Amino acid sequence: MIIAVIDAMGGGIGAQIVSNLREELPTYIDIYALGTNSIATNSMMKAHANKGATGENAIVTSVKKANIVIAPMSIVMPNSMMGEVTCKMSEAVVDCEALKILLPIIPENIEIVGLENKPLALLIKDSIKVIKKEFNIK
Repeated sequence: MIIAVIDAMGGGIGAQIVSNLREELPTYIDIYALGTNSIATNSMMKAHANKGATGENAIVTSVKKANIVIAPMSIVMPNSMMGEVTCKMSEAVVDCEALKILLPIIPENIEIVGLENKPLALLIKDSIKVIKKEFNIK
């Protein structure tokens, strides 16, 4: 099983996700660190992702192999994350066959109603619960 974690800018969110996945899930699960830039990728690799790749083509190619994609919701919004998310990246994530777990971390000028405002740590825990349930992982 492959879990692709996508992040941008400094990679802090992605690093927290990777770290929590490593703690909670079996070691046979591969975690791909996909950064829109090398700083984001490096941060996730330091959190013990199995493989890392950077940039538009790496993301477009790697999400096709993933069973699960975890990222801030902004990944499906072209030009978000200070312009680091390209249209091709967004389209690849939306079109891939993987289960998409999108954390409600979005640009300031967008508001999604009906979402419970939770700290990042709880959002990550909720994401791991979804993975364990969906893929029958104990």
